[in-house]
Amino acid sequence: MISFAFWATVINYLDRQTLSVAAPVLREQFHLSNVEYSRVVFAFLLAYTLSNGISGITIDRLGTKLGYALCMAWWSVAALLHAFAAGGLSLGMFRFLLGIGEAGNWPAGVKVATEWFPERERALASGIFNSGSAVGAVLAPPIVAWILLRYGWPPAFVSVGAVGLIWLVLWLPAYRKPNAATAEFEAPPMSAGILLRTRFVLGFTLAKAFLDPVWYFYLFWFPEYLTRARGFDMAAIGKYSWIPFAMAGAGNFLGGGLSGWLLQRGKSVTVARKGAVTFFAALMTSAIGAVLVQPAWLVIALVSIAMLGYTGSLANMLALPGDVFPRNAVASVYGLASTGSGLGGMLFTLITGWVVDHYSYTPVFIGFGVLPLICATILWLLVGELRPIRHLDGVSLGNLFA
Repeated sequence: MISFAFWATVINYLDRQTLSVAAPVLREQFHLSNVEYSRVVFAFLLAYTLSNGISGITIDRLGTKLGYALCMAWWSVAALLHAFAAGGLSLGMFRFLLGIGEAGNWPAGVKVATEWFPERERALASGIFNSGSAVGAVLAPPIVAWILLRYGWPPAFVSVGAVGLIWLVLWLPAYRKPNAATAEFEAPPMSAGILLRTRFVLGFTLAKAFLDPVWYFYLFWFPEYLTRARGFDMAAIGKYSWIPFAMAGAGNFLGGGLSGWLLQRGKSVTVARKGAVTFFAALMTSAIGAVLVQPAWLVIALVSIAMLGYTGSLANMLALPGDVFPRNAVASVYGLASTGSGLGGMLFTLITGWVVDHYSYTPVFIGFGVLPLICATILWLLVGELRPIRHLDGVSLGNLFA
């Protein structure tokens, strides 16, 4: 079952990374400045942000099978529509539609991991499905660059969009609830209003607002940085820009493995999860050095360490809702919290475009090297102890406000 979430995440990243790889060609054809390109990225993040809270609640209400299918169908069709873009405005509109659908992948994947895996294995299971983001990002540069150079950019968008429809055909007859299903699956999900009043959701949302924008920067701007600041051509981007994403794939397993090892050593869930996030957040400061060195290979190496740090942190962040909330609420919790990361992503994307146009990439890399440490600090100071609750009634909720 986790393999379905893994492949959905691969497809999710193939769809969104197609624009990143094709950006130099599209920007030249549509005459887009850094600020105009940042607005196209902003359109995706705006939809992603708006849809995050809605998608998580929808998946909890419809169930994993139907909810995941709806998200996949939506974003695959939206990816196909990119082939018809005729300028910055239409490209931004199609990115907006893509963001609405893609937001549901992580609430759905978190729900699959929580349904099927116990506490000790949950971070690793989350890391396995999230490693699909790295695999998709690794596959996108060579595949999309090859299709683009051989056939043009519209077929590149059509090809990756069609893959999602194949996944959908396989998912619908295959997914089922685990045999150990309990009354949690039958209980109605909690309202967003109740969840947003808990200390965990508020702190978790704020933490993600400082962590996830770092990934968005590497995702949407790193190929641009290699082109504009380091002189890479399309062939070089296809040849080298996959390396940091390959390292990011390893981070998913290392992050999940570290917290699992700490739990086996008798550490509390709070120490294991937050400690793992902090360790990998510290690795992400390597991004500061990446913009200060000259050799291109060293830039790739330092960014690779930073991206490994991100996925190591995220593997544990993905497990946090399942550590605290019952299964029928985890998609809603993660979706609502991801609204924070979307807001942070929107803000920092616009700031990135402005700073690059007026200054350079140097302050941008420094800023994104510091943000993960702010995330870790928020987890320790604001989220509180990670204690499981099984019934979201007035008495149990009181434990989460402390």
